Amino acid sequence: MLSDLLQRHVDARTIAGAVALVDRDGAREVATVGVADLASGRPMTRDTVFRWASITGPVVTVAALTFVQDGAIGPDEPLDRWLPELGRLRVLRTPGADLTDTVPAERPPTLRDLLTSTCGWGFPSDAGGAWVAALHRWQTGLDITGPPPPQEWLAGLATLPLRHQPGTTYLYNTSYDVLGVLLARIARRPLPDVVHQRVSVPLGMADTGFAVRDDQRERSSAAYRATPQGLELFDGVDGRWSSPPAFPSGAGGLVGTLDDWAAVAGELHGGGRVLSAESLRQLTTDQLQPGQGREGQLFLAGQGWGFGGSVDPATGRYGWVGGTGTSAHVTPATGGTAILLTQTTVDSPVPPTFLHDFWDVAF
Repeated sequence: MLSDLLQRHVDARTIAGAVALVDRDGAREVATVGVADLASGRPMTRDTVFRWASITGPVVTVAALTFVQDGAIGPDEPLDRWLPELGRLRVLRTPGADLTDTVPAERPPTLRDLLTSTCGWGFPSDAGGAWVAALHRWQTGLDITGPPPPQEWLAGLATLPLRHQPGTTYLYNTSYDVLGVLLARIARRPLPDVVHQRVSVPLGMADTGFAVRDDQRERSSAAYRATPQGLELFDGVDGRWSSPPAFPSGAGGLVGTLDDWAAVAGELHGGGRVLSAESLRQLTTDQLQPGQGREGQLFLAGQGWGFGGSVDPATGRYGWVGGTGTSAHVTPATGGTAILLTQTTVDSPVPPTFLHDFWDVAF
């Protein structure tokens, strides 16, 4: 059933190919459909390397919680101890105010603010206005080669006033790039080393990293953009992810395989190799207070937000989606897992039909 669904989208040319895993009621189904690269016709396989995009966030969140467990940082400690750039932030007087019409931040952001996407920077549902335009200068998105190195990036971002006071309002995405800078500062090591040591190695994620290694090149996928004329190449196998970026994005920079994200899913189901039971509970529990998600509903679509991903209020399902056509969710109460990796870019917060069709089968 899963293979048939994905094959229909390959035949319709909405995706070039996909690898998916659905584990429901103790029955696991894995599908590999289509090609990883239209130019070569190389088929999708279980070990094809994908750009994960925003399903990077839950992985970096897992790394962050290991620092809490170690006592290196408390969730409510002000971050200016590690990130002095955040010590004297300004905040727009109102969300629509001129960029110069600001007031002092009532406090620096905390780790909890980053994990809940309430640090004050990020995308609201309304993408218009001068403030959002200014944020785009520092937003990584799928242009991972654009941002400068972490120290320069954070110093630049800190010149942009916050849209809201820290801890008050959910805004999508930017928090996780700040989180990546924070973890590197605490560890005094680059973010790729932090993720490798604290998540990839203990969970056996041999193919996960912030760039495609030379030995992975023949397993790497190309990425495409759907157009009315069909699929158009967005990023080739020797493209943006083929060498380490100056700015490793905690919001969307990882590459990896289906089995690597399945290893993350296993940990989120209580694997216990990296996360304590309390860390897991907090990560998969809606952390937003009433009204905090109102300005981000285009992204949340009625969901709550835990640490690093959305939480369905009815089922407790936790996870997120990525702009390269990726989706990864777990349902802790049932042990269910649903992972879909395509390489067809999603240019809108509104999920495309192939994602909705996958969720209908998976959930």
